[in-house]
Amino acid sequence: MKKNVNENKGYTIKDLPLNERPREKLSKYGVNSLSNAELIAVIIRTGQREDTAIDLANRILSIDSSGIGFLSHATMEELKKIKGIGNCKAAQLLAAIELGKRISSQGVEDKLKINSPSVIVELLMEEMRYLKKEHFKIAILDTKNQIISIENISIGNLNASIVHPREVFNIAIKRSANSIILIHNHPSGDPTPSTEDINITHRLIEAGNIIGIKVLDHIIIGDNKHISFKQRNII
Repeated sequence: MKKNVNENKGYTIKDLPLNERPREKLSKYGVNSLSNAELIAVIIRTGQREDTAIDLANRILSIDSSGIGFLSHATMEELKKIKGIGNCKAAQLLAAIELGKRISSQGVEDKLKINSPSVIVELLMEEMRYLKKEHFKIAILDTKNQIISIENISIGNLNASIVHPREVFNIAIKRSANSIILIHNHPSGDPTPSTEDINITHRLIEAGNIIGIKVLDHIIIGDNKHISFKQRNII
């Protein structure tokens, strides 16, 4: 009689078929062949009684709409709230994330400086112009208007993104932002701002002024077209 793997304490990736094990895939096909969940599974190594490491990784990725972006600002306490993540796994994840941040921070003098909306547009146009839902991002800038990071904030439906000042400035504060630029796409391809776009922009500007993080611009990306609120004197 076949044993139910869910009854096996310490169910691990070794219980998966050989060709589905992340470490074996990495060795055979290279690290780029692994999904986000598989990369996380390699780091945390084991799952728990009910889940494989990949199941646990998918649970981490589903914490919020930013997916893997959640890990860029996660704390030990936040990670340990996830069922199956204890001190050891949380420490492994945070160490891997910190290594990535330190590597990316090398050559800081080469960071992109934002001196016009076209810098953001060139970075994100091809990524965002064909998206079928509205994606809301922020570019986080340092005191020299250099990009620290570009963060995913929310993914909306076909016609509207869902964004709250709390989500925007929570990440901005964690990344020590001096200022931010708002960015989202219009799936229709027409970047003309809606009344809702203008209202949320002013709301975020007001929140930023209170917190001390200035909103420099809001860029809407369409199909090979864009609009800058700053250039259009909307803000």
